[in-house]
Amino acid sequence: MGRSRYKIFETEYPYFLTCTVVNWLCLFSKPEIVEIVTGSLRFLQEHHRLELYAYVIMEHHLHLIASSDNLSNEIGDFKSYTARSIIEYLKKEHSTFFLQELERNKLPHKKDRTFQLWQEGSHPEMIRDEIMMRQKIEYIHNNPIKCGYVDEQIHWRYSSARNYAGMTGILEVVTEWM
Repeated sequence: MGRSRYKIFETEYPYFLTCTVVNWLCLFSKPEIVEIVTGSLRFLQEHHRLELYAYVIMEHHLHLIASSDNLSNEIGDFKSYTARSIIEYLKKEHSTFFLQELERNKLPHKKDRTFQLWQEGSHPEMIRDEIMMRQKIEYIHNNPIKCGYVDEQIHWRYSSARNYAGMTGILEVVTEWM
């Protein structure tokens, strides 16, 4: 199957997206790095560039359900900004291991940079109806349970499960979507 399966065609629908760190490096175990990610998402929300419906940030990847008039560009900007910021943080912290791995895992055709933080693509899946939306939200919120990190969805700090339970989450999300 071709890559067209993973393109964003219809902007009036939300999309399920996955962003993964190269070589599944566990960068998001550092709260300072997670703050870069959440800060970037918050910026996009505050500037009305992104609607966020659900999210989870794991150690080496994140899942989002989001929409935007130009979602491909917004996710591209998000990944570009967070990559630069995280790499600068790693340099400042002298995180030699992570920097060496990000350099070693850089794809050969990426000639304009020394490091690569994100795997290419975000594998967008259009959310076509309420049933699919509920399935994807459940998948997102169960990710930390499936990995054995918590026993209940709301116990994972970096997730919108708290928002859906009527609690305050780290990021605001749209919980009424259909």
